[in-house]
Amino acid sequence: MTSSLGAVTLRPYQAADEEAAITLWRHTWQVAYPAIDFAAREAWWRARWATELVPRARIVVAERGTAMLGFVTIDGSGYLDQLVVGPEAWGTEVAANLMDEAKRLSPAGITLLVNADNGRAIGFYRKHGFADDGADVNPTSGRPVKRMRWTL
Repeated sequence: MTSSLGAVTLRPYQAADEEAAITLWRHTWQVAYPAIDFAAREAWWRARWATELVPRARIVVAERGTAMLGFVTIDGSGYLDQLVVGPEAWGTEVAANLMDEAKRLSPAGITLLVNADNGRAIGFYRKHGFADDGADVNPTSGRPVKRMRWTL
């Protein structure tokens, strides 16, 4: 794919991507929620990445050259745990292309949880065919979340 960022490619995650993915996750979430210290959560995230996401989810990376711009994780049940796009790629088609890939990998449907106060993400998901499917509370942060669902 070509974007305003230049040629962007999607490819499967590799073990060598771990540091870049974790750094991108921390930076992106810190920009989205500046009041939360994501550096303090990094050890928890590293453990979760290694023990929950990498072994159970398909992870697709978006990159330009060797620079990771984003990634999406989707497990066998169709649960999309993370769609992360670095702030420098916000407003480009990187997130849309990662979403299209998640839909290709899970054509029977996708579910996700999104922070209820993350209007940018909620708008993105609605634009891509997701509907509200109830409310919940994030068990880790205690923050209110929306359940959203996409089906063909």
